[in-house]
Amino acid sequence: MPKLPEMSGVTRRIAQARYKEWDRCDLTYIELAEGTSVAGVLTQSKCPSTEVEWCRKALLGGKARALVVNAGNANAFTGARGMEAVQRILSLASNHLDCCEEEIFVSSTGVIGEPLPKDRAEAGLNAAFMAEPCGWTEAAATIMTTDTFPKMATTRAIIGGKTIHLSGIIKGSGMIAPDMATMLGYVFTDATVDPGLLQDMLNAATAKSFNCITVDSDTSTSDTVLAFATGQHDAPALQSFDDPGADAFQAALNDLCMQLAHLVVRDGEGASKFIEIAVMGAESAESAKRIALSIANSPLVKTAIAGEDANWGRIVMAVGKAGEPADRDKLAIGFGGVTVARDGLVVPDYDEAPVAAHLKGDVIEISVDIGIGNSKATVWTCDLTHGYISINADYRS
Repeated sequence: MPKLPEMSGVTRRIAQARYKEWDRCDLTYIELAEGTSVAGVLTQSKCPSTEVEWCRKALLGGKARALVVNAGNANAFTGARGMEAVQRILSLASNHLDCCEEEIFVSSTGVIGEPLPKDRAEAGLNAAFMAEPCGWTEAAATIMTTDTFPKMATTRAIIGGKTIHLSGIIKGSGMIAPDMATMLGYVFTDATVDPGLLQDMLNAATAKSFNCITVDSDTSTSDTVLAFATGQHDAPALQSFDDPGADAFQAALNDLCMQLAHLVVRDGEGASKFIEIAVMGAESAESAKRIALSIANSPLVKTAIAGEDANWGRIVMAVGKAGEPADRDKLAIGFGGVTVARDGLVVPDYDEAPVAAHLKGDVIEISVDIGIGNSKATVWTCDLTHGYISINADYRS
């Protein structure tokens, strides 16, 4: 687990709101320096949580003073009662910081359909206000639900000869599929970045990371990724992509988001294998991605990988059902760098031994050449095991 450096302008506190019957902290309160820029990418679900709707509105202001994350209750599909709890959090936090409610960002994760208890939210937040600051690991653990380990990552970039830092925490294990964001993820940097530029950069980073992972093809009602730039470092401010250091910052943000996205896939509910699916030779990049996701979301492909079965026929099936341009007689498929099928046929003298050995590992590489164009895409997923069924069958109990 990486050690994240302290960051000026980011103070983390946690508390027990007891949203569920568990003996752990489940409310995270992160205070941000005045003037912090914010950007966000939110679920495109047509049944979003109240928190997502609030964040979408608050992002228009481009500034943030605090983040509140509740674990154990998604507060989605809860009507007016759900909004009452969010409004109480906004009122408490904005009064505590003497700022506008639009500078407070709220996320909740957990069971859908149960209103967030506003009395517990209030008690938990008041306790967090009084709590001692905590480390990154404690904050990452507090936002977890079915996750099996705290997820966090860090990187750095040089702007004007000064080294700035980017760090992030994330939660997500199931109900993960690309749709403008997946899971709850929070990125922090001490750099000074214009909110509009930060939004464009986060959009670009998301397209290459969070929108290229899938665990089970399901998109949450609460999916949120927020980026906060505190402006507490003396490095030159970034106002546009033309500024010196902007490319370096974008590269670092891309790297951080990719690290966080991969951690989510590695902790897919019941997962035992991390799978990379690279599609090339497609008619367009969009087509390549849709084909890759068709493979990644196929239960038949995912269970074959879980069983360490080199059933490349299931890859053919997933390519064919994607609805994208493809030619059966030009298709090539490989596992772990070993080509198993080419030109629509199994390769001559095919030896399954090296493929079988590759599938026994915990990192699996699948390559597919469509053979009709020059475009490519890569997505990441995990296998599908009995553990996924057990976790989700018992989720509310």
